[in-house]
Amino acid sequence: MIQSMTGYGNCVAEYGGKKIHVEVKSLNSKSLDMQTRIAPLYREKEMEIRNLIQSHLERGKVDLSIWVERDAALTADPINVGLASQYYNELRSLAETLKLETTNTDFLPLLMRMPDIMTRTEVEVLSDEEWQVAWQTLLTAVGNLIDFRKQEGAALERKFTEKIENIRRLLLSIEPYEQGRVEKIRQRIVDNLSKISGVDYAPRLFPSDHERRCWWSR
Repeated sequence: MIQSMTGYGNCVAEYGGKKIHVEVKSLNSKSLDMQTRIAPLYREKEMEIRNLIQSHLERGKVDLSIWVERDAALTADPINVGLASQYYNELRSLAETLKLETTNTDFLPLLMRMPDIMTRTEVEVLSDEEWQVAWQTLLTAVGNLIDFRKQEGAALERKFTEKIENIRRLLLSIEPYEQGRVEKIRQRIVDNLSKISGVDYAPRLFPSDHERRCWWSR
């Protein structure tokens, strides 16, 4: 089956409070030209991802994007309570030293602007379970792209077949005119040769109507 080199496929999966997005696009190219944009968590798997694309898509300019959409409620940066407590104690001590009248809540806006008060210290590690989800999402997106290319290829095949059939009909329609044209040329050559004295020629050098039809059918 003919496959177009132009295609698009995508897939979205959910895992651990986040959405894994995979999008694959392809355009015409003589060879496989791949560009990738992969979320940091999955970059360690880039070679496997590239090998998968190469095994399924032989040609085309391929643009692959993998990104993660996180649940805002789960990704809010936590407050460093220990550090905030230290800042608060120091600010209270400073206020007492300067004899400033304050309430406990007066320090809150200032505390929230102090360095490192909002921190995220944990390091995210890619688990085997999450990678399997991401891998299946990638497989589905590539499969969707291939289906798209097959649909485009089928449309191209129908168009080619239609054009070839039109050419065949046009060739058949001009055959009578072509036969008449060849006969006129042959007769003109024969007439011109007959006017030249002292020149012998073999009429069989000129094809018969039957021979011309045989040649035409080839």
